Amino acid sequence: MFGTSGIRGRIGDEVTCDLALSVGRALASDGYETVVVGRDARESGRMLADAAASGLRECGADVIRLGEAATPTVARSVGWFDAHAGLMVTASHNPAPDNGIKLWNPSGQAFGEGQREAISARVREEEYDLASWDELGEQDRRDDSTERHVTPTERHADALVEAAGSGDLDVVVDAGNGTGGVTAEALRRLGHEVQTLNDRPDGTFPARPSEPTAENCRALTEFVAASDADLGIAHDGDADRMRAVTESGEFVSGDLLLALFAREAAGPGDEVAVPVDTSLTVADLLESQGVSVSRTRVGDVYVAERATDPGVAFGGEPSGAWIWPDETLCPDGPLAACLLAELVSRQGSLDRLVGEVETYPLRRGNVEVAEKAEVMARVREEVLAEYDDVETLDGVRVGTDSGWFLVRASGTQPLVRVTAEARSEERADELFAEARQLVEAAR
Repeated sequence: MFGTSGIRGRIGDEVTCDLALSVGRALASDGYETVVVGRDARESGRMLADAAASGLRECGADVIRLGEAATPTVARSVGWFDAHAGLMVTASHNPAPDNGIKLWNPSGQAFGEGQREAISARVREEEYDLASWDELGEQDRRDDSTERHVTPTERHADALVEAAGSGDLDVVVDAGNGTGGVTAEALRRLGHEVQTLNDRPDGTFPARPSEPTAENCRALTEFVAASDADLGIAHDGDADRMRAVTESGEFVSGDLLLALFAREAAGPGDEVAVPVDTSLTVADLLESQGVSVSRTRVGDVYVAERATDPGVAFGGEPSGAWIWPDETLCPDGPLAACLLAELVSRQGSLDRLVGEVETYPLRRGNVEVAEKAEVMARVREEVLAEYDDVETLDGVRVGTDSGWFLVRASGTQPLVRVTAEARSEERADELFAEARQLVEAAR
């Protein structure tokens, strides 16, 4: 039921109000007595959030409704409200027809594997502890400012201003019609001039697809290049991801951004948590300052789990999820935006910072498959028989003298992902073709 990034799927097919009701019932029945509930801008999120809240209350849990908010706002709010869990209705960077549910702990960390399985088991067995009529949970709405309290989004902005240094950049923020408006607010309060693109929340994502890739963010890169802006920022639909554009309009690769964030956050003797598909660029850059890299399975939940270990100063994924464990264990796109603006303010140019990092040819691609598990089992068998340097932490990763390749199943889509990297363009192409052929032969 849960993938690496929670529950995700097509509305009316994999994701329904019945499922949301069941997850709410399961959470409350498993002992989570107070639960924060939020949603992204998708219209389907309204009914799913209502259903989840009803299931929670039906089994005696109290519910704090945040309404429309960024995922990191909801994750942080669990601790702020002394709640026991958070439930975010979102499909993150997935297309508009999708939606989903992700669950959060008070630390800001997503539910771990054991927690997810406990909820899944209750849903499968319909094992719910329904409350009597006079013991139903209560509901408190926190999506409007009053004299009694500020909204969680306002509190999130306060936390960002406290965490990041001030500056005077010209920044363009492309919220992608998602819930990342807190980024622009915090940057302005930090002293930056901010222009926004696609800042009106709209879950149909009319301006561009939700995922902030180079292709999807061409309007941002062109706008930044044609203006006097110092920095461009892009979010996905729920603002847990953040990608960046240099002053010349270059869309910064996730591996480069990971390397820059990690170098800034970690010191000698520290570790940085990264997934197995991360470029060698990161390890090479960090080695020079005595920082080691600790590999995890792909997925921000696994990076966050490793970030709880002593000595891990930072965790990140090239897809755009960035975790500073001293702040929160949730990927916080707005926090990443504010800290990047601080870094560029001090260093003077993101183009220069990016240009100073040595990079290697890296290839990434996907193969559509009907049965991921069966395909991966055949690939694994073939790889273990043919290659010597093989890791199976997540999929199969093959090391060679000149580079490496990784074949792994997507956690959220019917895809097998292929990654290859080498010291030369020709060898990177060869390794990528070799890995892709393994998948094609196993289909």
